[in-house]
Amino acid sequence: MAPGKSPAKSRCRLYVPDEIPVHGVFDAPRDQAHHVAHVLRLAAGDAVTVFDGRGHEYAGVIERISKSAVTLRVGDPELVNRESPLSVTLAQGISSGERMDFTVQKAVELGITAIQPLATERSVVKLSAERAAKRVEHWRGVAASACEQSGRNRVPEVFPVASLTGWLARVPSGALRLTLSLGAASTLRELPRPAGGIVLLVGPEGGLSRREQDDAHAAGFTPLRLGPRVLRTETAALAALACLQATWGDF
Repeated sequence: MAPGKSPAKSRCRLYVPDEIPVHGVFDAPRDQAHHVAHVLRLAAGDAVTVFDGRGHEYAGVIERISKSAVTLRVGDPELVNRESPLSVTLAQGISSGERMDFTVQKAVELGITAIQPLATERSVVKLSAERAAKRVEHWRGVAASACEQSGRNRVPEVFPVASLTGWLARVPSGALRLTLSLGAASTLRELPRPAGGIVLLVGPEGGLSRREQDDAHAAGFTPLRLGPRVLRTETAALAALACLQATWGDF
């Protein structure tokens, strides 16, 4: 596997989840084609990088642009690793609108492995099953776009929305379980480096209820303090992820 070299800044990066033909010609997915043609306003002959979300990237070029399609030509796949050495799942209480989008986007930039959206007692947004499925698809698109921007070649999983209670019963064993709490005694620097993955639980606006905090503690989550100040939910999650990367990751 190639080392984590920096992506070429001059090249547009496009996520293509379908089969990418080696040394082949194919049409970009509709959303990416629209972005290339109408947002970036690229032209035939411009260089691009295509990645499949599973670790491979391809140097490519735009063959032609029409009203309905953008045709690409790519070369050999290259397995390029820009992933964090930490495997971190962010279990995030669903926040409203742009806050949740912002959290997903920046968590991907910070190297998150997976995101678990949680319905909690204090979640402002209450989603029906149909709306929840649509929001998850939207967040997956946000995650893919963040990979295009940040140079990641693996798209983190965004799991279906789950209730906090149901999710606590099936948290993977062996992971370091952390939850943020203003009054916690422990800080990150006091904890030993984990041997396996990390699960970080963050509440929505208003935080977790007392009952939810008690349930999390009973499920093995260690309360963690991020200083004496009250942070908004999107700030708390991203600050904690940055601290994890600086302490044990690749910052």
